Amino acid sequence: MAAMMQPQIILLKEGTDTSQGKAQLVSNINACTAVADVVRSTLGPRGMDKLIHDDKGTVTISNDGATIMKLLDIVHPAAKILVDIAKSQDSEVGDGTTTVVLLAAEFLREAKPFIEDGVHPQNLIRSFRNASYKAIQKVKELAKSIEGQSLEEKKRLLSKCAATTLSSKLIGGEKEFFASMVVDAVGAIGDGDRLNMIGIKKVPGGTMRDSFLVNGVAFKKTFSYAGFEQQPKKFLNPKILLLNIELELKSEKENAEIRLSDPSQYQSIVDAEWNIIYDKLDKCVQSGAKVVLSRLAIGDLATQYFADRDIFCAGRVAEEDLLRVAAATGGTVQTSVNNVVDEVLGTCEHFEERQVGNERFNIFSGCPSGRTATIVLRGGADQVIPRQLCDNAGFDATDVLNKLRQKHALPTGEGAPYGVDINTGGIADSFANFVWEPAVVKINAINAATEAACLILSVDETVKNPKSESAQGEAAASAMGGRGRGRGRGMRRR
Repeated sequence: MAAMMQPQIILLKEGTDTSQGKAQLVSNINACTAVADVVRSTLGPRGMDKLIHDDKGTVTISNDGATIMKLLDIVHPAAKILVDIAKSQDSEVGDGTTTVVLLAAEFLREAKPFIEDGVHPQNLIRSFRNASYKAIQKVKELAKSIEGQSLEEKKRLLSKCAATTLSSKLIGGEKEFFASMVVDAVGAIGDGDRLNMIGIKKVPGGTMRDSFLVNGVAFKKTFSYAGFEQQPKKFLNPKILLLNIELELKSEKENAEIRLSDPSQYQSIVDAEWNIIYDKLDKCVQSGAKVVLSRLAIGDLATQYFADRDIFCAGRVAEEDLLRVAAATGGTVQTSVNNVVDEVLGTCEHFEERQVGNERFNIFSGCPSGRTATIVLRGGADQVIPRQLCDNAGFDATDVLNKLRQKHALPTGEGAPYGVDINTGGIADSFANFVWEPAVVKINAINAATEAACLILSVDETVKNPKSESAQGEAAASAMGGRGRGRGRGMRRR
């Protein structure tokens, strides 16, 4: 009787929502498979596109797994893991984002009956890890190395590999054209893994075949002032000055105060302001540069000054473009125009401003370092696994899979390269038909999908504290109130 009268021990705050046990595991699996069902139909060269309309009114049309997963507003904590592995796959290898999501979801789908029958999740996790290890070893065994090949042969093989990746994208109809362009762009940056040195610019209008590659830097013409039309738009072997300073007259601060004993002194103050800007401009001209770029503004006075001396200038250049110009031309961005020596100036074989569609582009080509490239994409608008591949192409998945299993089961191993033939609805030798992709894509996808599935299977309880949500709401409300008060204090005094 005394034991029955003991008070209940409360570990969590009142209102805390807890879910645990088998029901929680099954709920997590169902959430993950529901997310995978969204991207399932995008897989493969015949996959469908998704149109996503967000709360800001932005419309995105894509069949890229990482893009779709990023745009989906997923709130389920377990399902968010699939978003993370899609992002990881995209950042690590740049392809296979849909594959990794579907693999993880299929692993969980296959595990669900065992969970419902009472099998301990750790047994399943151990089995998944063993299977993952064996699958990766098989991928490495089937992989073909391109080491030792000539440069031309490597480019040919890499172009075939790139074409496979592009087959499932919106530009799949022009995959050979873009595959060659991508390989040339990656080759331009050398052996280093510096993909940020490849610029991608989009110009609406024209056809996809109007896209082109610049072995150097290209960026859209920035805001220009009066006098810009009089500047030369083409140079051969120009010196290039890169700046991170403003070249325009600075207005006085609103509360500036100058006391004069003689009214004639006022003109000397005005002259001093003009002398400062003219001194900067004179030093730019004396450097010998024919192209002047700055991350900050180049005003109308400076624009006209440079035009009178046959110098091209552009202000408010995006930082990433300015850094790519520096890397390509060998120049160094300067924060002052004092003591500008030849060593900090860049150069290129050819500079021109060219009309591309309705836009003007500044193009630097024939750069000495050759460590950057720019892909200019044209088009009508800015957007431009085996079972699922068969379903998406409208084929009988069961029939195709039976043929595949027969080929893969051959003791000689000659059937290993066979895969789904989207064109005929049968099977074909993927290697002979140049359906290639990097082994690291499959290895990373298997690893990431296995880790995600094991992580979800290892969670048997979810604790949700509503107090934290209300606290976030109060914090947001107080922040809004704080901003309102801040504006009141910052108003100009009358």
